[in-house]
Amino acid sequence: MIKQAIIPLAGQGTRLLPLTSVFPKELLPINGKPGLEYILDECFEAGIKEIILVISDKKKTIKKYFYNDAFFKKIIKKKRKDKRLKFEYSKIKKFRNKIKFVYQNSPLGTGDAVLKCKKFIKSNHFLMLLPDDLIFKNNCSLAMIKLHKQYNSSIIASKKVKKKDVSRWGIFKLKKFSKNNFLIKDVIEKPTIKLAPSNHAVIGRYILPKKIFKILEKQKSNGSPLLDTKNNAPRIPFPSASSTNLMNPADPGTSPSERSLNAIGNLSLRSTG
Repeated sequence: MIKQAIIPLAGQGTRLLPLTSVFPKELLPINGKPGLEYILDECFEAGIKEIILVISDKKKTIKKYFYNDAFFKKIIKKKRKDKRLKFEYSKIKKFRNKIKFVYQNSPLGTGDAVLKCKKFIKSNHFLMLLPDDLIFKNNCSLAMIKLHKQYNSSIIASKKVKKKDVSRWGIFKLKKFSKNNFLIKDVIEKPTIKLAPSNHAVIGRYILPKKIFKILEKQKSNGSPLLDTKNNAPRIPFPSASSTNLMNPADPGTSPSERSLNAIGNLSLRSTG
């Protein structure tokens, strides 16, 4: 069972500067609710029992968001009739009971952030979510976990994009092995339209095996970067093409966003193995 999740939050948020020089992008409100809370809700609704948030010293505001008891107690005492304040405080306490914090103070990429969580991961597989991708209407993580139960393999979520937009995404090279199932053979980062092996794009939801840590450690010891410095893209190696499967939450009506937050809505989930 997938009961643990990792959410890397230590990124510098350069695409939203100068705002992110003073405020974490993950706490920016979207429809009156911090973006991070959408990700947490997705995890808990999918049955996740423990979430590891990877932050940096520059993002201690995220930790303070969950441990600001003195402020809440003071304002609730002052505004006793405000039920919303009590609800928000109880929600924050509920969140923090299931959260651990890990620090990544050097910007060495998503692979390094995952590696720093090694000692906390107990089961053979775990969920990883990138907070830049908010997925509405359907719970992508829940669908992936159901698919994992069926195939007992790694799962990566995908979004079908228009061919003219493939150069803005990491694109999967796939091998179809049944009607709605594919094996991932490779990922091409931001290919030209001519060189794109498909129009299935990577989005930030992964179910990864615990053995990924050994691969990342080997990569690091060999001096290989855990970040694609050319494209500032996470470099997480696939355990093996034979055990990594693609789930495609296709949404042809939504074009990709170049901003930090990609809001992906109205997902129709298609299991791909």
